[in-house]
Amino acid sequence: MFISRLSECREFLAGDHTVLRELLHPAKTSASIGYSLAHGKLNAGTRSKRHRLASSEVYYFLAGNGRFAIGHEAVTVGPGTVIYVPAGAIQWVENTGTAVLEFLCIVDPAWTSEDEVIVE
Repeated sequence: MFISRLSECREFLAGDHTVLRELLHPAKTSASIGYSLAHGKLNAGTRSKRHRLASSEVYYFLAGNGRFAIGHEAVTVGPGTVIYVPAGAIQWVENTGTAVLEFLCIVDPAWTSEDEVIVE
């Protein structure tokens, strides 16, 4: 059994300027997984940089309100919204609310900083 607690995971600023805590990552656990799972957040009035990953992603929004864009298409997101991002797609997320925008992000294969390309 492997257990991860958000409060025990180191917070870091990703290349896209979202604040992340990796909950699961194959390089950091004995669990036999090929994906990574992170908790992310953006403060009110901020947005991530436009970027793309070599991996596909699934975002699940926990709290707050915002907009999520893939390419030239943007949608409103809030608690309970799920977004699939294909590998290589240019994307960004913006906090349009007054509270922190929080989300979980599954990246498959697992996220690495080398696989993230900032395009702005």
